[in-house]
Amino acid sequence: MIPRRLLALLSACAALSACGSSDDGALDVALIGTPESILTSSQRLSSPAQHLRAATQSGLVALDPQGEVVPALAERWIVTDDGRSFIFRLRDGTWPDGSEMTAASARDALVDAIEGLEGTSLGLDLEPIEEVRAMAGRVIELRLSTPEPYLLQLLAQPELALRQPGGQTGPMMLSEEEGSLTLTFRPPLERGLPEDEDWEEGVREIRLHVTSAPNAIALFETGDADVVIGGTLGTYTIVETGPLSSGTLRLDTLFGLFGLQVMTDEGLLSNSGVREGLAMAIDRSALMARYNISGWVATTRPVSPGLPGDPGYVLERWADVPIEERRAEAATRISDWREQFDEGDISQPVRLSVALPDAPGWTLFYRDLAAQFAEIGIELERAQDAEDANLLLIDRVARYPAARWFLNQFDCSLRRGLCEEDVDFLVDEALAETNLATRARMLAEAEANLTLSNVYIPFGAPLRWSLVRGSVDGYLPNPYAFHPLPDMALIPN
Repeated sequence: MIPRRLLALLSACAALSACGSSDDGALDVALIGTPESILTSSQRLSSPAQHLRAATQSGLVALDPQGEVVPALAERWIVTDDGRSFIFRLRDGTWPDGSEMTAASARDALVDAIEGLEGTSLGLDLEPIEEVRAMAGRVIELRLSTPEPYLLQLLAQPELALRQPGGQTGPMMLSEEEGSLTLTFRPPLERGLPEDEDWEEGVREIRLHVTSAPNAIALFETGDADVVIGGTLGTYTIVETGPLSSGTLRLDTLFGLFGLQVMTDEGLLSNSGVREGLAMAIDRSALMARYNISGWVATTRPVSPGLPGDPGYVLERWADVPIEERRAEAATRISDWREQFDEGDISQPVRLSVALPDAPGWTLFYRDLAAQFAEIGIELERAQDAEDANLLLIDRVARYPAARWFLNQFDCSLRRGLCEEDVDFLVDEALAETNLATRARMLAEAEANLTLSNVYIPFGAPLRWSLVRGSVDGYLPNPYAFHPLPDMALIPN
């Protein structure tokens, strides 16, 4: 639970243009979100919450500014030749309560974290972990049922932090100090580093502002924030994107999901051919034209194109068919279905509802999408509640660059909307395959089946933006839109 005093403090900060900033060398970071969503003890984290969790709680490994895996509580590791055993050597040190950091205590903390993710897509990603063993000394072993090339990337996720009683296990501590939230570095020995009498000269504290996107942008514009993290397409329209933003506005080139999840198989959406008609009627490039995002690539695939090791079996749909022909076909399918099954007045447009977040950019996106659907006789309404919507906007960054992440997002066990049990079966069969080339081929078959089911209508890659001053080191755009706060708080030599 978050202390009420802390929540009150954060709410007060969010209502103001700043919580007070001074030239004392501290780094001011604004995280876009609400206190409840960012300062949470849950293992289900928003992107900004992942940034804070990673700063204050450590796992065996972590992600660096480039999105690469680096040591954290484990100082080194080896992987056996068959890829089914990962052996980690813990660094010397103690837990926050002063107890020894042992293999057994680390194993128990990791098992707790894994078990806490059951019922989530990240829990599905972790299914190859068959056993976590405490070995001699400070060594733990993860035994897998099948090779998982991205296991280290998974273990580096903030949700896999090894949390312990008595405090925080990460490189920084979160505290309330003089009316503001502050992240400060732990001494070197507590971070697994050699003792250094002058260590404080190489680091600075972070003043944290948890607030809305407009307030975060205002803090940046007035000089009261050095970094803003957590921007999406929904808030992109309120950011300065002209020549004056050069060098401060940073966009991450991502893998992930950005599209519509079909939530019901009732009425018009019960027919896969009609659902395909909705997908073929969308002009994806036109839908994103107003945002003028350089390098954004549209796709009709549920799995991002260009992933490492993509065998190339699944191609884009309707690549050579003009949008006018696609929309004519979609309108015909809808009309045929209504003449056969619709008991209402088929002279009126059919209505579908879509749920999107509440932000200016999403409102513009909704209007443009509704205009395109109107071309095929669909009247698109904005749902008040996601539970009552026919369609749900999905805007999610991939945790690791593999087809299995994408396919796991639609697993029927998650109950996120319409799904295909046959696809889940193929993914399970692929996971049991130890030959990675054969596995890639089987996952491509699963993707093809998911595509033909039309339970998801892809647009392209998601968008994430940050604002970063030129004086800030340690920030790099990366494929996961994850930017470690401690690296930004280091002072270059």
